[in-house]
Amino acid sequence: MYLFDKDKWTEIMSALSKNKLRTFFTAFGVFWGIFMLVIMLGSGKGLKNGVNQGMGDMANNALFMWTMPTTQPYKGFPRGRRYNFRNDDTKALRENLPELEYIAPRLQVFSAQGDNNVVRGERTAAYSIQGDYPDMNKIDPMNIHEGRFINYKDIENKRKVIVIGTRVKDEMFDADEDPIGDYLRIRGVYFRVVGIFSSKKNDQQAERENQQIFMPFTTLQQTYNMGDIVGWYSMTSYKDVPASVALEKAKKIVRERHSIAPDDDRAVGSFNVETEFQKMENLFAGINGLIWIVGIGTLLAGVIGVSNIMLIVVKERTKEIGIQRAIGATPMAIQSQIVLESVFLTAMAGYIGLVLGVGILELINYLLIEFGASTDMFARPEVDFDKAIVALIILIISGALAGLIPARRATQIKPIDALRDE
Repeated sequence: MYLFDKDKWTEIMSALSKNKLRTFFTAFGVFWGIFMLVIMLGSGKGLKNGVNQGMGDMANNALFMWTMPTTQPYKGFPRGRRYNFRNDDTKALRENLPELEYIAPRLQVFSAQGDNNVVRGERTAAYSIQGDYPDMNKIDPMNIHEGRFINYKDIENKRKVIVIGTRVKDEMFDADEDPIGDYLRIRGVYFRVVGIFSSKKNDQQAERENQQIFMPFTTLQQTYNMGDIVGWYSMTSYKDVPASVALEKAKKIVRERHSIAPDDDRAVGSFNVETEFQKMENLFAGINGLIWIVGIGTLLAGVIGVSNIMLIVVKERTKEIGIQRAIGATPMAIQSQIVLESVFLTAMAGYIGLVLGVGILELINYLLIEFGASTDMFARPEVDFDKAIVALIILIISGALAGLIPARRATQIKPIDALRDE
């Protein structure tokens, strides 16, 4: 076969090595194009990973809903009325909103910025105390390092158990102490530690979450005389249901239950993660599109350079081509040789650019991890395997096209004219 013809490959290597400097700069254009494409794709992915890492593993269809003062008078109630969600609202949402996959009523009674609320021996500190349901760990997952998270037995029996963040553990326990089974006193009430968690997010958000303490929602309500008040709701819709649809239905239910005007959109506060997630997806899709346009443009500039140089090579080898034609070489054989030279040159330069680009990204990733420099804006720069394959395919096709015009030019040379060429 032509591809495995040793003489042809020897001839190709000889042709490319006749002018090493020209070959180098021709190949460099292709190398730089694929190198920059890989670097830009990896940087775009690093930006996306950084933003996603900042969100941890939070469900991308998560919903949050809380109460706000009413902005319209309705059914005899004045404007500016304040109200609270109640346990009955939780029941109503579960029974009347089949679009919800998970729903977790929540309460926060003490803030980490308040007075010291947690005591163990001579140690005191201020932490955020959250009352939650087990479903919360499915909506906004966390790393459970030891023990477990809150379960439904804790909810039903109103157990005095807590799950503490890693910062709470470090500050309230010695390094050689095992917190599991031990007790912390929170506002005068003792709670047994059943789990230790850490946030999956990073930077300041992770630091804030790691100084939280979770207890069963029902326990917090009863222990601290919260009655049947619900602070706010965390929810997710089923995957085949738009989160916005579930959110609007949830708002409608609570408006009806609390005598709020149907068009009072500001009386129920909300945050739809799906909407924000989609905005980010669209943003990164735009960034990727721009990267491909710029990268392929740079790559094509290099490929055009290859085509121009191959035209010069054909001109320089006019007499050689004439001799080949005179001794019986077919136009197809001449074309194949020129195209193969072009493909070989672009493929080798592109492969080196691809490997070096991936290597640079791996080095950057290593340095980010080694020095703890990953942030919620940039983390784990990488290139997807399928995108690398697409880039190589584009490169090979471009190389073939770059050699096609010079190849056709070579076959148009008449043997007798070529032999007369000086």
